[in-house]
Amino acid sequence: MRAWRHPDIPVLPGNSEAPRLYDTATEALVLAEPVDVARLYVCGITPYDATHIGHANTYLAFDTLQRVWLDAGYRVHYAQNVTDVDDPLLERATATGVDWRDLAASQVDLFRTDMEALGIIPPDNYVAVTEVIEEVADAVAQLWDDGLAYAVAVDAAELSDTDGPAESAGSDIYFDIAAAERVAPWRLGDESNLDREQMLTLFAERGGDPDREGKRDALDPLLWRAARVGEPAWDSRVGAGRPGWHIECSVIALKELGTDFTVQGGGSDLIFPHHDMSGGHAAALSGHPLAGVYSHTGMVAYLGEKMSKSLGNLVLVSALRAGGTDPRAIRLALLAQHYRSDWEWTVDSLTAAEARLEAWTNAFGRATADTTANADGTLADVDTDAIASADEVIVTLRAALVNDLDTPAALRTLDAAAVAGAAEPELVALAIDALLGIAL
Repeated sequence: MRAWRHPDIPVLPGNSEAPRLYDTATEALVLAEPVDVARLYVCGITPYDATHIGHANTYLAFDTLQRVWLDAGYRVHYAQNVTDVDDPLLERATATGVDWRDLAASQVDLFRTDMEALGIIPPDNYVAVTEVIEEVADAVAQLWDDGLAYAVAVDAAELSDTDGPAESAGSDIYFDIAAAERVAPWRLGDESNLDREQMLTLFAERGGDPDREGKRDALDPLLWRAARVGEPAWDSRVGAGRPGWHIECSVIALKELGTDFTVQGGGSDLIFPHHDMSGGHAAALSGHPLAGVYSHTGMVAYLGEKMSKSLGNLVLVSALRAGGTDPRAIRLALLAQHYRSDWEWTVDSLTAAEARLEAWTNAFGRATADTTANADGTLADVDTDAIASADEVIVTLRAALVNDLDTPAALRTLDAAAVAGAAEPELVALAIDALLGIAL
């Protein structure tokens, strides 16, 4: 699947270091140091509505991570999925009278446009679930053969005609958590650190079905949904149907990145059940942990509530752009918040970002106007005692970003340099572009 154009990223003198990131599983800062290539998986969109600021916040955080890795001299291999067949998409398509495939295609196109405008580094592997149906079905069959999956019967009136293994024909297939915990290097809750009561509450709120009759455990997640009347379905080794949510990411991540990759990322609303479960599926399939670090972004609120499609309180990137907002200001408004903090979007946050962009442009983007050099190379008509060294600015920027992607601290460093003035402002501008993705 096509992603979007890669931004030009300047190369700075010197090098950064591997960053320390907050790891959800251990609840501590850990070194996100690649063995050779930095391998990153970030969960993608379910394309039934346009890109909102919450989406942009997540993808910008992991764009920043990639920029730190690149500045440290690592190669990066980045994969991202698109959940282009799932209940929310099908429900929106039915409600609007649009074919689900057309709805998904239009929203993916808009997402690409928004990401490119924001200067987000694209994934090397941008994979739609509908492109890997066979691989997902094969993974479900492997779990079945290994005794880590079981069938739950479906009312015959709901089913389309279906064929498959006698044991699962006409049934949904579920992951057996207890069986997997006995054989895989994984335990439910390893990543989320939640107790069972908390898990049951979130499972019910986030697409799970704890009350489904016939399940061995209320928390067992769906692997394969048998074909229903009026729903898209694919023939497979496990019968006609379509994938469950969590197994999709497990299969795509293993296929593109292998096991034990450097970082799995996403919004904090994915910690449970999605990342806990997808990690379990991957461990059961491969015998290895999915990732070394599990990193999550905070939630963005608007009008007092978490920004979400279900609530409809969305601030759309495309709408801001259509209204004349500079995408660089949107990016700066997001960078002003620490990536794993929960915060609320306001008009004032965007206004402050626009003022910051103007100040930086005046200080670093139009550098030669007020800093002309004498013949001996010294700066003319400038109080050199007040000038910040470009090298010192870059060192301070790198230190902030290596420390759990502390973009607010990085922005404060640049604000101070803009006020004081900077020697070699063009080098500071390059650093802003390379590390923060803001071309002045």
